[in-house]
Amino acid sequence: MKDFALISLFAGAAAGIASVPPAPNGHAVASPAKPKPVAIRTACHWRPSMSPAEWRVGAANRAATLESTAASSINAVQVYPFADGAVYHLLAAPGQVTDIALQPGEALGAVAAGDTARWVIGDTSSGSGDSKRTHVLVKPVGSGLSTNIVITTDRRTYHLALTSADHVAMVALSWTYPQDALIAFKAAQEPAVATQPVASGLQLDQLHFNYVISGDQPTWRPLRAFDDGRQIFVEFPPSLAVGEAPPLFLVDAKGNTELVNYRVHGRFYVVDRLFDAAELRLGLKHQDVVRITRVADDDQRRAS
Repeated sequence: MKDFALISLFAGAAAGIASVPPAPNGHAVASPAKPKPVAIRTACHWRPSMSPAEWRVGAANRAATLESTAASSINAVQVYPFADGAVYHLLAAPGQVTDIALQPGEALGAVAAGDTARWVIGDTSSGSGDSKRTHVLVKPVGSGLSTNIVITTDRRTYHLALTSADHVAMVALSWTYPQDALIAFKAAQEPAVATQPVASGLQLDQLHFNYVISGDQPTWRPLRAFDDGRQIFVEFPPSLAVGEAPPLFLVDAKGNTELVNYRVHGRFYVVDRLFDAAELRLGLKHQDVVRITRVADDDQRRAS
């Protein structure tokens, strides 16, 4: 098959030369017609067909691999946005070290590479305290190599695809962390949300506090419940923010329960309807149940 490919190539080249007319001075001149491309048989590289599973895995890996771009570089550092499950391409070269810089404060767990014989891999750190930063250093022993590397830390797992070129290599590679930025933004907004009123336009003389809290004593047990004639507000202690929040069920006169829609506003559940009885339930083997019941005296009010 190799001989067939070479013969086809030479035959096509000879046909192209023969089509060039001689010039008056004996030198050949280029033909104005574009030569047809020479078809080279790829049969010389036949191998067993890949299974459907191999095709699916390969397609998924290619789709998940992020390549470097000029727009995402800061000076000589290639900066990728981190996402779980993504594969980041690193281009290296023999005789050059590429620096994989982790997030400041991130503690290195382990580094595993597919080819440790032809890739030199080590780690070091810079800075101190909260700004201490781990650096994983990689260097291939030759060009035309490829492998993968997995880096685990106390915060996340990185997957990288490494290839080596002849001369060009990335100086450094790092990440931005959009999820961390979102968490920090929400944390910064929480104090402002906590100081906002649970609802606007509420008048103290229009509030009804004639609700009784009974049942178990979990840490999330509500402090009180009240309504404004249109909505019911259930106030929880601050511990609600650090644990799992219980769902709210309405209880009818026959004892049947029904999950009700409500909004969470800080430490309050806001129910856009009135009810006579409801239950907060949480747990599987040992379920905590707290009942909220409206008492008969609708004129009872408490200014507190």
